[in-house]
Amino acid sequence: MKLQEWLVNGGAEGLNWLQLEDFPDTGRGVKTLRPLKSHDVVLTIPGSFLWTTDAATSDPVIGTVIRSVEPPLSVEDILAVFLLFIKSCKTGYDGRRAHVELLPTSYTASIFFSDEELEICSGSSLYHLTQKLKQQIRDDYIQLLTNLFSKHPDLFPLGRFTQDDYMWALCTIWSRGMDFQLPDRQFRCIAPFADMLNHSLDVELCHVYDPQLNRLQILAGKDYEPGEQVFINYGSVPNNRLLRLYGFILPDNPHDSYDLVLTTDSQAPLYSQKVALLESIGLQVNSTFSLKLKDPLPLNVLQYLRIQRLTLEEISTMPARHGAKDRISVSNEAEILKALDEACKNLLSGFGISLEKLEEKVDSGTYQKGSNAWAAAHVSISEQKILKATLQKVEELLALVICANCGKESNKRCSRCRKVVYCGADCQKSHYKEHKAFCKAAGE
Repeated sequence: MKLQEWLVNGGAEGLNWLQLEDFPDTGRGVKTLRPLKSHDVVLTIPGSFLWTTDAATSDPVIGTVIRSVEPPLSVEDILAVFLLFIKSCKTGYDGRRAHVELLPTSYTASIFFSDEELEICSGSSLYHLTQKLKQQIRDDYIQLLTNLFSKHPDLFPLGRFTQDDYMWALCTIWSRGMDFQLPDRQFRCIAPFADMLNHSLDVELCHVYDPQLNRLQILAGKDYEPGEQVFINYGSVPNNRLLRLYGFILPDNPHDSYDLVLTTDSQAPLYSQKVALLESIGLQVNSTFSLKLKDPLPLNVLQYLRIQRLTLEEISTMPARHGAKDRISVSNEAEILKALDEACKNLLSGFGISLEKLEEKVDSGTYQKGSNAWAAAHVSISEQKILKATLQKVEELLALVICANCGKESNKRCSRCRKVVYCGADCQKSHYKEHKAFCKAAGE
């Protein structure tokens, strides 16, 4: 039984005017055969057809076995096992097997890159996360092999449940799964046919799950004419995540970011007081901050670092300072900005290929458009641009707390440009020849 027949017979709606098609830019996608207005219901999939953990654990053949695994399987592993089990079946499960047959046989997520392709973005968050993810996959597969597959070879023949098969199943879940925050839990599912819809930033978020009616609906994220490809919006996803989980990137992605991780050692002086102050402004001791081109140095990064570097004398004044929204002291500000300056420079020096060389290779076509190398280059370019913007912002702020001539802490600004500070008249005079042109331009 074909996928559409299975879904239609089960109560799915909308398939009469939707058609799978291969598009030149996105590959396989969904075309509408009739006009659609924004927020029209495009497609409705009853919950009984969704790939979910409930469907897997209640399956009459493997449900009991999955439920009995200790320690319990993660959501991803339950879905991966369910997918691979259906894929391995020769009979039964006609509808689900029809869906599996339409799934890609391979993916272009970064875990499948060759070492040479991945090295193009070395130094980036994508590079480090991909390396960790590959190791995590190896470790998780060994656990599955030990706790499930080897104990039930009749259900999970090892020739069809290899590590490569497991990686394929995980990429299917990452690239085609939909996540919803329900009142009592996080809900993840794969919706047959709906998972063929491609991503576009030009449409509104338009997929919803109704737990009361147990159905998933796709709404039109904009107006469509007959023959146009229908899209959904995955959300504000940066390229480093798109390539890691979905296997593609968007050039000039406005949501690109660099994730800066800050943490404070539990043995640090005044640790408990600092943790309390961080929590009072909504920050955790282990926090990740998204740096973006439009906001390369968010205020909460400075707030975190100001609290992290507090002295005993300074910490007593914190309640009156609204969680370090403003400078605590010149010395505190100078210390955190110097640390940030050094961190940004170290991060940038860690990239294997410089921003300028990567841009040259992309512009010249050395990395063929759409290739893995081209995608990796775009991720590295974006992250390096963000870090350079962060470094520039840090240096601008640092110039306001250390003397431009001798580097000592100060808060006496140049009266003309207000962009640098000096210890006093002697340092200002000594630095005048170097500062003259900049000061004049800044004051214009």
